[in-house]
Amino acid sequence: MKIGVHQIAFTVPEGAAGIAPELARLGAAVEAAGATHLSVMDHYFQMEARFPATDPMLEGYTTLGFLAAHTRTVRLGLLVTGITYRHPGLLAKIVSTLDVLSEGRGQLGIGAAWYDREHHGLGVPFPPTAERFERLEETLQVCLQMWDQDNDGPYDGKHYQLAETLCHPAPISKPPILIGGGGEKKTLRLVAKYADACNLFGTSPEDVAHKLDVLRRHCDDVGRDYDTIRKTANLGVPISDSTADDLAAYAKLGIETMIVMPPGDAPARYVEEKVAPLVPQVADL
Repeated sequence: MKIGVHQIAFTVPEGAAGIAPELARLGAAVEAAGATHLSVMDHYFQMEARFPATDPMLEGYTTLGFLAAHTRTVRLGLLVTGITYRHPGLLAKIVSTLDVLSEGRGQLGIGAAWYDREHHGLGVPFPPTAERFERLEETLQVCLQMWDQDNDGPYDGKHYQLAETLCHPAPISKPPILIGGGGEKKTLRLVAKYADACNLFGTSPEDVAHKLDVLRRHCDDVGRDYDTIRKTANLGVPISDSTADDLAAYAKLGIETMIVMPPGDAPARYVEEKVAPLVPQVADL
């Protein structure tokens, strides 16, 4: 099993002036620890279900550009891009730029978006759930066409129409597509149809096993090889002495990468003290 790091908070003691130095330290610590993925959220307000909405929050792709300049090996992406925030043609170009400037380390993590408060607060349209999933599928189609250098023609969808799908320079290597969420009727069907990876909440091995069974059935329905999809999950609790043993159950289910979330005040130190010892403990799971 591999370990990824997902930074969801930026409450460093020094305030705004301390965020950039701490992120640079975090990037260095993640690579030194041997973690394989580093991600941040795609939000404009902090998630009020976990922290005050007024807590510091950074725009995701700007942050990844900064991290690209301060890392050399770790894969970079958002967990996950909300499709409502950027036109799909522009999103494909943004992710391509990240991939080029990180020398092939970009990833497209994507989902249907959910945080209505920040949409309403910033004046971003927030369509009904069914429409957001339609837009998610069209966004996936647009990105794949934008990254296909043999097809720069138009895209004509229900929600999006592009006269040209030019994308130069092309990504160095087509960014892997990770779809986040465990919705059984729509999200996991889109994983089977389009994604290179899925991301599930690690609520329990039993719940994850059920979601993976649903994904397998969707793969059968669309003629997709289930084993070609990389399975990832989020560890929703702090790392403890029992974490390595706890992750063995997820590894047996096929979870290849477990994503951990450092605290916002000193994430680099957390990676050094907690993540670095965990990486070799789970490497053979």
